[in-house]
Amino acid sequence: MFGSGSSSGHDNSGVIPVRFVWPYGGGEVSISGTFTRWIDLLPMSLLEGSPNVFQIVVSLVPGLHQFKFRVDGQWRVDDQLSFVDGPYGVVNTVVLTEDPPQILNSETPGRSNMELDDVSVCPEVIQGISATELEVSRHRISAFLSTHTAYELLPESGKVIALDVTLPVKQAFHILYEQGIPMAPLWDFCKGQFVGVLTALDFILILRELGTHGSNLTEEELETHTISAWKEGKMHLNRQIDGSGRAYSKHLIHAGPYDSMKDVSLKILQNSVSTVPIIHSASQDGSFPQLLHLASLSGILKCICRYFRHSAGSLPILQQPICSIPLGTWVPKIGEPNRRPFAMLRPNASLGAALSLLAQANVSSIPIVNDNDSLLDVYSRSDITALAKDKAYAQIHLDEISIHQVISFDYFELYLYAVVCTFLQWSEPIRSSVHEYPLVKQ
Repeated sequence: MFGSGSSSGHDNSGVIPVRFVWPYGGGEVSISGTFTRWIDLLPMSLLEGSPNVFQIVVSLVPGLHQFKFRVDGQWRVDDQLSFVDGPYGVVNTVVLTEDPPQILNSETPGRSNMELDDVSVCPEVIQGISATELEVSRHRISAFLSTHTAYELLPESGKVIALDVTLPVKQAFHILYEQGIPMAPLWDFCKGQFVGVLTALDFILILRELGTHGSNLTEEELETHTISAWKEGKMHLNRQIDGSGRAYSKHLIHAGPYDSMKDVSLKILQNSVSTVPIIHSASQDGSFPQLLHLASLSGILKCICRYFRHSAGSLPILQQPICSIPLGTWVPKIGEPNRRPFAMLRPNASLGAALSLLAQANVSSIPIVNDNDSLLDVYSRSDITALAKDKAYAQIHLDEISIHQVISFDYFELYLYAVVCTFLQWSEPIRSSVHEYPLVKQ
């Protein structure tokens, strides 16, 4: 399997033999990279019986490696493999851990050890993709998440907004609406730290509280009711009480800029939150923290697709239709048992019913369908902040206004995707404020 052209394929403990292949022909072909300190050129030899295929076996230590091919005096990269723009220009990359011998070429997808943990995707349910291609995709996504940090999620330019916990709830939601954001981290000046997040779910709970007979919270009190007072009352409503009968607060789920994307993803999934603030402090005691970004799974997915966009062949799953992999929530098939119900509403359903379903089903969006279950629109948690416009929340009754009327009240942008579109096509218009997208069958 390994050609004799390798000058460094020794069987040393802790190293992995990797076969690099250049299948595009040439007169003289060599390879250089981080494993030669970008100084030495390792000559590649022709594969017997293949006049255009050059190969070499190099023993590498586990980790991230970058490399380029030197073909007839010109530096080249294989655009069918993973590549990045680095100090030496565009270079190919490979991530290795202790695995069986590796083969890197554009015809046989690279098998670097890139396990994707805690994801249950059975190969037998994948149509149009082989078990090998699926495993390659799983490994490479896991390697990407493990070797890239939250810092790479930060946009080149932008702004982040935090709210002081002493701010009145009413003013806070006006700010969310005016800034076009569904949530914001909370800053406690007395403690000198970020202590929580105000989300659209808080607004939903407040609207439900306002609409409840005998509520202790009136619309007038929203003028002075602070965020901290609401959060404390919310903890009592959720019965988050310690042994002495006092309400306790949850710790803010956050990450640092140098945490891996895998760690950020796990924090989002394991804590059932939609975003994680990226916070940095230059002090060891965590004082003077700086809010850098709000990370979400959609932002991480967009980063993955952007990284592999020009080498999609190295991540076969990006070329597959969304319907080929059972991710997300799907309408149950007839007779299919133990399937999570698909939450949807008719346009004549009340706003109160929609808010209750958003809270109880723990989803961020609800498809609005007609009597034939054809998609008409989508109502999301983030849309609720639009009711802050002109104090609309004070003029409506939750059980007397329909979803159709609420959606007509303002403009909501609707993204539709056919189940046959690929993951790469789906990722192109992803917005950080949107976490769920409807799929339709054409």
